[in-house]
Amino acid sequence: MDAADLDYKARTSTGHIPPPLVARLLELGHEREVEFQAGRGEWFCALEWARLLGQQGRRTEALEVLAPYLATRGWPAARAQAELLEGWGRAEEAITLSRPYAETGDRPALDFFARLLARRGRGGEAFALLRDGVEDWFLAECLVDVAGPAGRDEEAAALLVARMEGAAPACDDPGCDRLRMEPFNAVGLLATIRERQGRIDEAIALLHTRETTSVNGEDQLADLLTRHDRITELRAYAASEHHGHAVQRLAEVLEERDDVEGAIAAYRTYGAASGGMWHVAVPLSELLVRHGRGDEAIEVMRALAERPGGAEDWIVDTLCTLYADLGRPRDGLAHLDALRARRGGEEEWDFFRMRLPLMAGCGLLDEAIEQARAHPEGDTWYAAGVLSDVLAEAGRTEEAAAVLERHPAFNRSSRAERLIDLGRVEDAVRVLQQPVPGPVMPAREGAISAEPPF
Repeated sequence: MDAADLDYKARTSTGHIPPPLVARLLELGHEREVEFQAGRGEWFCALEWARLLGQQGRRTEALEVLAPYLATRGWPAARAQAELLEGWGRAEEAITLSRPYAETGDRPALDFFARLLARRGRGGEAFALLRDGVEDWFLAECLVDVAGPAGRDEEAAALLVARMEGAAPACDDPGCDRLRMEPFNAVGLLATIRERQGRIDEAIALLHTRETTSVNGEDQLADLLTRHDRITELRAYAASEHHGHAVQRLAEVLEERDDVEGAIAAYRTYGAASGGMWHVAVPLSELLVRHGRGDEAIEVMRALAERPGGAEDWIVDTLCTLYADLGRPRDGLAHLDALRARRGGEEEWDFFRMRLPLMAGCGLLDEAIEQARAHPEGDTWYAAGVLSDVLAEAGRTEEAAAVLERHPAFNRSSRAERLIDLGRVEDAVRVLQQPVPGPVMPAREGAISAEPPF
């Protein structure tokens, strides 16, 4: 193994044992297998085994497990050892170990090293390392995080303001009013600093200028207004924010304050606007279920599914899951029957698969399996994955594993999990470690032309 191999293993789960299955092995008492595989190049086994040894006070043995990986000079191994050392109170050793990697300019290593320094009271040193990389969104985020404890908020703010003032038009079209800003998250980061300084109104004003309001389902402005109990402003913002993330934050606050009816009303008011229910139906149904109002939750999703264009797979799937979880599987099947009738009797696999847990809930699992195998897509690898899950949920693990064996090139993690649950650990490892062939490029016929059409 070299550094490139280690980096690939740390980033992917292709051709080796992934973290969830390492955890499963340990959960079922297969420590010796994890230890054995850790010594054979299985990175995630080595990582978990070293952590486990460290927790048991066997620190020298833990470092010995990581030693062959550290010898590759790959960053994942260095980071893992540095985290262990810091956790053991040996932070200076962790700093010494990780410094050379950060000095190469590697972004993840630089981020880790700067945060490590800041945790040890050396935020000024961390700030100095990061300031020249402020145009990088990832490093800029780290810069802002370390600036506060280091007392360098104003310097960080000045760097961000300069980047914002230097924003350029996003395209050459004279009518383009969009700006290309590097880092793209400069506005949000500056707002973070202003909030930290107690300049809340400035932070709010900044966040109102963003082009993108939500990142990964979270809205920084909604969270800020919540933290400072500015609920009236949050209500006003929620009414205008089209992703629905602000109204979800409002509903969460109201629910936390035992105002369940207010939370429901917030969702329903937002959902009454054009297209609004598409954004909030799922969190509204989840809220209703949490408070014992499952029938209302079903009605919310059913009404959305029956709107024109509403029978999307994710909507129907959510509805069928509600029917199953709330003990109404026959009603779920009736809904699918009506939907199939509206489509001329045809039912693609994405919708048919929703029948399986419902039929299982009605005591019709064998019939469900028979119908699945008769489906036009029933012999595909993706159908096998669904069938296997249903069988495993019913405790029929042998059959669940056998279904997956019909498509050995697919569903390897699921197949290995079934084998582990059956106690066939060596077979599971063999499945995971099978080499994965790369993509085959079609042969090119004729000479390659440098003239259009290419």
